[in-house]
Amino acid sequence: MPAEAARRPCLLLVDDEPANLQVLRLALQADHRLVFATDGRRALQLAREHRPDLILLDIMMPELDGYAVCRALQDDPATARIPIIFCTARADSQGEAQGLEAGAVDYITKPLYPPVVRARVRTHLSLVRAEELRSTRLQIVQRLARAAEYRDNETGMHVIRMSQYAHALALAAGCRPEWADDLLHAAPMHDVGKIGIPDALLRKRGPLDAAEWDVMRRHPLIGAEIIGSDESEILAMARAIALSHHEKWDGSGYPQGLRGEQIPLAARIVAIADVFDALTSRRAYKEAWPVERALGFIGDEAGRHFDPALAQIFRAIAPRLAQVRERWPID
Repeated sequence: MPAEAARRPCLLLVDDEPANLQVLRLALQADHRLVFATDGRRALQLAREHRPDLILLDIMMPELDGYAVCRALQDDPATARIPIIFCTARADSQGEAQGLEAGAVDYITKPLYPPVVRARVRTHLSLVRAEELRSTRLQIVQRLARAAEYRDNETGMHVIRMSQYAHALALAAGCRPEWADDLLHAAPMHDVGKIGIPDALLRKRGPLDAAEWDVMRRHPLIGAEIIGSDESEILAMARAIALSHHEKWDGSGYPQGLRGEQIPLAARIVAIADVFDALTSRRAYKEAWPVERALGFIGDEAGRHFDPALAQIFRAIAPRLAQVRERWPID
């Protein structure tokens, strides 16, 4: 296959009437790679073989109708994420509702009008690209966070628990679920800047001296440089967390000495979650604190280290925090 053709989106067109497939071919062949099927079983086979970017699927077909094909595609992990547009002569609202309930993302009624078909296909392919881009950025975040874990002497469980605590706090504070999900994925990047800190400091078993602390305090700036500036919401959030999670509500934190709501909300949330898990975990330099003592510390530091409103909410969701520790036990 020529390289130019390989880069074009692949569409699977399914209809038992060749005339309808011809209409779709003429409408879409200029900008897409096309694969054709005239029955449901062949459509399932081709979907697994070609993994198309989008499927245009007739409903009224013999043996296996479009609804059954759609459900079979959704049940197969290999094809479940492929968006499906139903193309059908059935124009009633009940048929449209049934198609959307079966898992389709859109519904086009026949006779097929090429400009409408092209517009719907462009819209859904753009959504596919957006999801792919988000997935790729999320994988970058996860891999960088994993790289930071290899440099530190803390376990990956700390990162998981801390992220879950942050997610729970965000939801309890009234943040949008989508924003809280972004926080869940961005929070593990909080210490990515430790990649740039010498191993001798990261693995030192005793307390750091003043000069060593000066070096350690550079890791938020290093983390922000590693992540860089990006229009992606999740990467922008990860950068804000990496840069500002050691800032304090009263302005005594680092590296910028931000105060109060100057500190990004995501960083304020992660600061509480990070400290709480560090306190309740055993480290080379200390034993684990009891949960009650750690929660008391969070309360005592409200208005100094921590956002007082968030600290109060965090203490109120102690049962949810216990569920996190039960699922991801402390070492």
